[in-house]
Amino acid sequence: MTVFAAVVLFIGAVFNVVAWPRFFQRVAKDSRARDAAGKPTTFYTVHLVLLLIALAIAVAAVVAGILLLV
Repeated sequence: MTVFAAVVLFIGAVFNVVAWPRFFQRVAKDSRARDAAGKPTTFYTVHLVLLLIALAIAVAAVVAGILLLV
């Protein structure tokens, strides 16, 4: 059961690392991401925070998975 839990954590981490940066690339290209002056909007900032949280969760999941296996 421990190995299964570790594998689930690794799969979740891989998903976050693969999906979120690709999604954020589309957000950055969206017209709502920048205002007329070229400054980042709240739309951009919120999605950037979500990306950073998702990547932090991915790191935590990998660490937890490794600790489960050790």
